[in-house]
Amino acid sequence: MNKFGIGGSTIEAELNAIKPMAQLIEPIQEAEYKNRIQKACKLMKTHKAQAMYLNSGTNLLYFTGTHWHASERMVGAVLLENGNLHYIAPNFEKGTILDFMSIEGEIHCWEEHESPYTLLNTILKQNNILDGTLLIDESTPFFVYKGISKAISLNIENAKTIVSACRMIKSAAEINIIQALMDITLEVHKATARILKVGITAKEVEDFINEAHKRYGVISGSYFCIVLFGKDSSFPHGVKTPKPLEINDIVLVDTGCSVHDYISDITRTYIFGEANDYQRTIWNIEKEAQIAAFNVSKIGNTCGTVDVSARKTIESHGLGPDYNLPGLPHRTGHGIGLDIHEYPYILQGNETILQSGMCYSVEPMICVPNKFGVRLEDHIYMTNKGPRWFTQPAHSIDNPFGN
Repeated sequence: MNKFGIGGSTIEAELNAIKPMAQLIEPIQEAEYKNRIQKACKLMKTHKAQAMYLNSGTNLLYFTGTHWHASERMVGAVLLENGNLHYIAPNFEKGTILDFMSIEGEIHCWEEHESPYTLLNTILKQNNILDGTLLIDESTPFFVYKGISKAISLNIENAKTIVSACRMIKSAAEINIIQALMDITLEVHKATARILKVGITAKEVEDFINEAHKRYGVISGSYFCIVLFGKDSSFPHGVKTPKPLEINDIVLVDTGCSVHDYISDITRTYIFGEANDYQRTIWNIEKEAQIAAFNVSKIGNTCGTVDVSARKTIESHGLGPDYNLPGLPHRTGHGIGLDIHEYPYILQGNETILQSGMCYSVEPMICVPNKFGVRLEDHIYMTNKGPRWFTQPAHSIDNPFGN
């Protein structure tokens, strides 16, 4: 193992040294789900909407605590502006819905030969919602949207404004969960660096990362994992046939885990061996861009200014411009929470104002085609006193986990 903790250990030794941590993470409580519903209802009244349909998925989960993956059958809930919840599900799923339900509401069931869209219309009429606006969760599949639009006479609008305004602002409980998950994943990153050796494959490293997350108490293991060596790292999300590790390769590892439905996401890029001058220069520019993005992450600034700050830093070194390579080929960051990518998006032109409680990544990756890529990804949570890192950013290309 070198003095910076890269290489020299074994998979067995690192796994045996792990002590569980995830069992200490507290889930979201019922009172918080109720507060979310209250906030949504206030926003609905402001926007003069009488009801909002939440399709199965993370938006339904966020407001009701109900776990249900989207399928070819309509399953969801209608939130009325008075705060009442009405669940819609196939009759044969009623027992399961009851089991998964965290926030009580009336369950309306449809048989396989019946129309759930007509049922939704009936619910609205029974609650004297005969005109006005129904908001539809933007993650709703097109076939559900189409069915609803044919069955009801209300004006239909996108629920994005309401949903994003709620989900973008994380509570203390949400931030605590994400922090705990980031802590676990950062430790997995450190252990991963220690097992590296010439010839190890990306699959072997991915398998180790998955098992390491499990040893920390994350039952599902890695939520996702990308491991890239050498020139493969110039492709942001990987290649079909990854190469094995060679001496003096750039190593890019992007991974995370999920507990209580929230997600961690950290990327580290460093050298296995000795960095050449060009690798070191690009890594340092990436670090500079990440710091620039952090420094402009201030309450009242826009998401777009964060992206522009990182991009202009990279361009000042002769890279780019814009999305051209070598340079930054994508947005600077994304929100995180119940989804790995969610609002707010750190993208030029995004006029969303930064507010306390927002959580997002800063990862202004630099890609050098057919040579290597450098992505340093850490997440920020905004406070009234400014931005805070969930994890300590990488120190250098040789010492990624130093202070």
